[in-house]
Amino acid sequence: MLVLLLILIVVLFGFGFLDPLWWVAAALLVYGVTRHGRDRGGGRSRRGGSDLGDYRAYQERRSRRERWDRRYNRQHRARRRREDRRDHEHHR
Repeated sequence: MLVLLLILIVVLFGFGFLDPLWWVAAALLVYGVTRHGRDRGGGRSRRGGSDLGDYRAYQERRSRRERWDRRYNRQHRARRRREDRRDHEHHR
C-alpha cells in the first residue's frame, strides 16, 4: 500500500509540470497520508504522542499510589505494631 501511495505521489508531482494543480493534489495526498499515519499510531508524532501521554499518566498514577502508601504507612504504623505484638503474645 505504501509503495502504491509513493508511486501516486511521484506521478502527481510529475503531472505538476503540466499543471500546478497536480502539485497541490500531491501535497494534499502527502499531508493526508502523514496525518492518517499519526492518528493510527503509525509513528511518533512531534506534538507529544499518545505513548508519551500514556507514560505520563502511568507516572502520575504511580506517584499518587506511592504518596498514598507512604501516608497510610506513617499513620497506621503504631497500630500495626500493637496488633503484631498482640498476635505474637497471643500465640505464645
